[in-house]
Amino acid sequence: MAAKIVNHRDLDVYCRAFENATTIFRLSQSFPKEETYSLTDQIRRSSRSVCANLAEAWRRRRYERAFIDKLSIAESEAAETQVWLEFAVECKYIQRAEARELYKSYAAIIATLVGMINHPETWVISPKTTD
Repeated sequence: MAAKIVNHRDLDVYCRAFENATTIFRLSQSFPKEETYSLTDQIRRSSRSVCANLAEAWRRRRYERAFIDKLSIAESEAAETQVWLEFAVECKYIQRAEARELYKSYAAIIATLVGMINHPETWVISPKTTD
């Protein structure tokens, strides 16, 4: 029996995104100083934004459009993080193998988000009907 989802932290997709964001933070600590206001800030921001938008989406489940909008933003932030990972590899700031694992994890996160977007009825809170 699956555990009941009470808040965004109970979502598997949130947990995976949070773990990735903390890994990216750790890896980005060794990026060169000249990248502080570009690649370092961007990859940290986009990876954290996946989590933040998932939390907002969870709280907006009463409104299907708002829920989908926040999930769509989380999806685009995950894709942006993938781009920054590619740059980090090309600049030789992180190892290709480590980036590949993160990239694949974000691909799985994106797939989950797309599933949630395509089937919001599974997640939204329907208004209570009165007789």
